Amino acid sequence: MPESYEIRILKSVAICSDSNIAQCVLLGDPKKIYSIANDNGINLKKNIEIIDPISVRQEYLARFLEIRKGKNINEFSAKKQLEDNTVLATLILESNHVDGLVSGSINTTSDTIRPALQIIKTNPQSLLVSSIFFMLLPNQVLIYGDCAININPTAEELAVIAIQSADSAKMFGIEPRIAMLSYSTGCSGFGYQVEKVKEATSIIKNRRSDLIIDGPIQYDAAVSNKVAKLKAPSSPISGSANVFIFPDLNSGNIAYKAVQRSSRIVSIGPMLQGLRKPVNDLSRGASVEDIIYTIALTSIQSE
Repeated sequence: MPESYEIRILKSVAICSDSNIAQCVLLGDPKKIYSIANDNGINLKKNIEIIDPISVRQEYLARFLEIRKGKNINEFSAKKQLEDNTVLATLILESNHVDGLVSGSINTTSDTIRPALQIIKTNPQSLLVSSIFFMLLPNQVLIYGDCAININPTAEELAVIAIQSADSAKMFGIEPRIAMLSYSTGCSGFGYQVEKVKEATSIIKNRRSDLIIDGPIQYDAAVSNKVAKLKAPSSPISGSANVFIFPDLNSGNIAYKAVQRSSRIVSIGPMLQGLRKPVNDLSRGASVEDIIYTIALTSIQSE
């Protein structure tokens, strides 16, 4: 947790420690951290580790230069970049001294993801990094992707996002039934976006025959058995999809926020997929509850 002077972070870390959700590591000046905690009535227990960035920066300089060689970076600029606690935290993660990283409560998404792409990098099986949100409905959990990272994915990229999302669902004990969303169900509509979703669905079926998937399909046909019988009677998901892949960031981001705000449900994420190690981004408007959920997700990913 590199944003250790933020009150919400300290409250979340204290709760996670008390509840045995995760063993959190704070990156920052211990005196300043304890001062902020004490001023706000936050009890930071002794088992919460604090790393002073000033005392460890030099340890990671050589590794940073090695990772970034060929990128026109010299020792002076490397030292300057290591003054950013998110960059330093990412190097600490890369060196296996911690298992995951959570940031973004006071920094932008790019501030969190850029160092991860440069230092952690994607795992060998992934072409890209994508994201999912867990939408906690009263009686079920739905997964929406990608609603935070990829602006206009190609058919190949859309297929990768869907496969990553399905594998993430399994990680959390959810048997994935994937809807490749479109404004068209089956052959009812035409256009570039429909063809892209159709091609992505075909790629997934050829690559992962174990997955239950349908597309292109409209949202109503993906969630309602009654509508599915009318629009997609032979659909393998039969109106019971639980993993929804949006054709682009525009539609995905709008949809998840609309559902979240209109239904007042809990939305957890974004959880990043495709990196070699778990790095997750917080919204700058994240509540303490949101941060705790993200820490929990990151812990599960690391296992």
